[in-house]
Amino acid sequence: ATHPRPAYAGTRPTMKHIDFYLDFISPYAHLAFEQLPRALQGLSYEVTYRPILFAALLKHHGQLGPAEIAPKRDWTYRQVAWLAAQHGIALQLPAAHPFNPIGLLRLAWACARQGAPNRYVTETILHHVWRGGEAADDPARLAALTATLAPAHDPASDAVKQALRSATDEAIAAGVFGVPSFRVDGRVFWGFDALPMLRAHLAGGAEGAALDEAWSAPAGVAVGIRR
Repeated sequence: ATHPRPAYAGTRPTMKHIDFYLDFISPYAHLAFEQLPRALQGLSYEVTYRPILFAALLKHHGQLGPAEIAPKRDWTYRQVAWLAAQHGIALQLPAAHPFNPIGLLRLAWACARQGAPNRYVTETILHHVWRGGEAADDPARLAALTATLAPAHDPASDAVKQALRSATDEAIAAGVFGVPSFRVDGRVFWGFDALPMLRAHLAGGAEGAALDEAWSAPAGVAVGIRR
């Protein structure tokens, strides 16, 4: 499918809207959150942070999570430690991983005062998990985090639970299959390493043209064997 290039008015680009899908369980989501302002520096954009349940994506697509495959789990922690150091991003692995992120996801949506959690809320929860090396799902820590964020709604309420379900369902319907993912102009960019592609889309010009050519690549490949 083709999607529109960024529109320009004179010499100033129109502001683009990015939906940023993440689950606090993902170290790559933390890396992408921290790197995003640097990766898109100089471009006109706004972001809506949309916490979703990664496990629901995995179930929908019939996959195991990276931390559920022992060698891949080890590789993940090695790679994110390396990437964090390379990009100057503070990251300490939590005391145990994977963990159940439901409490943190619901807390984020409980803090949504204008339709979605803001950057401060998202950052505070990511730092709760990925800085300090403590247990991300410790009840006492979750209670302290809740007190700090002072959510506008009860995290245990049906409305908050539904907000998380709806965000996750909307992500699946939009073609999101992993976290972090960025959706803009109908295109989904998956992963920390997709940030340069996201920038190319927003920048347009020669970068955008190269991306457009790459974007059409799947259309020329027939499906081979199926398992």
